[in-house]
Amino acid sequence: MTESPQTSNQPRKTGNHPSDSENHPAESLSDQVRHAVIWRSGSQIIAQLVMWASTFLVIRILSPADYGLFAMTQVVLVLLAMLDGYGLASGLIQQREVTERQIRQLFGMLIVLNLGLAFIQIALAPWAAAYYRQPAVTDLLRWQALLYLPTPFIALSYAQLCRRMDFKRQAQVFTIASVASAATALAGAMAGLGVWTLVLAPIVLFTVRAVGMTIAAGGLVRPSFDFRGATTLARYGSLMALGSFFWFVQSQADIFIAGRQLSAHDLGLYSTALFLTQIFVSKFVPPLNEVAFSAYARIQHDDAAVASAFAKSVRIIMIAAMPFYLGLAVTAEPLVLTVLGEKWRAAIPIVHLLAFAMPFMTVQVLFTPACDARGRPGIGVWNGATGSAIMFTAFLIGVRWGPTGLAWAWIAGYPLYLAASAWRSLPIIGLPAGALIAAMVPAAVAAGAMAIGVTLLKGVLPPLAPVANLAILVTAGAALYGAWMLLFARDAVTELTALVFRKRLPAQTD
Repeated sequence: MTESPQTSNQPRKTGNHPSDSENHPAESLSDQVRHAVIWRSGSQIIAQLVMWASTFLVIRILSPADYGLFAMTQVVLVLLAMLDGYGLASGLIQQREVTERQIRQLFGMLIVLNLGLAFIQIALAPWAAAYYRQPAVTDLLRWQALLYLPTPFIALSYAQLCRRMDFKRQAQVFTIASVASAATALAGAMAGLGVWTLVLAPIVLFTVRAVGMTIAAGGLVRPSFDFRGATTLARYGSLMALGSFFWFVQSQADIFIAGRQLSAHDLGLYSTALFLTQIFVSKFVPPLNEVAFSAYARIQHDDAAVASAFAKSVRIIMIAAMPFYLGLAVTAEPLVLTVLGEKWRAAIPIVHLLAFAMPFMTVQVLFTPACDARGRPGIGVWNGATGSAIMFTAFLIGVRWGPTGLAWAWIAGYPLYLAASAWRSLPIIGLPAGALIAAMVPAAVAAGAMAIGVTLLKGVLPPLAPVANLAILVTAGAALYGAWMLLFARDAVTELTALVFRKRLPAQTD
């Protein structure tokens, strides 16, 4: 169901917020969440399979130095992208009622912000190149400024579709855009474009996504540059942007620090190892958080419902996350050699170490949507400030030991960051710390048992080709994990099965 853009300034309700329930009597919130999760995460799996197939082929063709140069540009791009207006879009989703004028104002704000960011990035490019002592960074950043042009169309459409809990159309657009980007990346790598392959593919991704999302949301909206009366939206977006700034510091501090002290080759090894270990938390969790934010916003005034939904989301996500991370840790060698190739062998110990830090990061990123949806974006800001201080300090120390030292910094810093965030966030969510731990324990114990079993099996296997070794270890690990969960955590498995196959989530029928 898409709506045609309206030009009237009269109040208009959009989306499926509580006040709009009369328009959708046949579908409960639990049904909408179930459908949204299936479409958003299911399409993400399809899109990512396409992207990974292309990405790993491209990694085999390009050099670690190419990825090192690209990582340097990402520091500037991510820094400026935190101001691209997605916080404003989140403010639109969080509000119970939205007028057509507010939608037009949001579009106008997004256009102004992103045009400004494009010019700022072009101006900053030579300074960034001088800092890293890499002249090529200048041209790379200037071309990457094109990414800001389609962003207003994506962000506005994203807000409109999220308010409707319409993730089906988003999923379809994301899949098409991913295929286009993957094809571009593979063609560029095979044509010998080198690092420019990594610049061109995202431009295609954003452009296709902008066109598709605009069509899915109902067409173009006429922007308004009269921002009077938009104080609430701007204030909410500013807090979200401030939280994004602290997220930038903690997530990009390692590249910012290491980019000046390590060679492009070593930085490429580290950044690619980080990409590999963050696949789950960076590719699968964000779509689930989008659904969660929309759902939390619908029930934000029901304390018990928010707490129950949060605990359930942690429990279900960790069922998938824990075996992925611990499996990655114990199969790092055959995985890297199979997927990336022999020239990436030096990344094996980095992948092994980083995998142990990622469960802490996965839980940490779940706090912000719940707190934001309850109208407390300041909690995410304070969490981000804490994480920035902890991780920046850890990276400053760890970089002395090269890429491996940076991996140890993750292991040392993220548990502290998670503890501080939980202390601040859980009272807002209404969930006791013990309940959070209880939600994580079943998957953690089962994955630990799996990791021990796979490690023992790895020790007795004869020398094999990496792909054969990996296939045996993954199969054995999946069997061990599944058996343990069925024997000792059947309730968690039942809950996950109910989310996928039943019409109502367990919490809605309790």
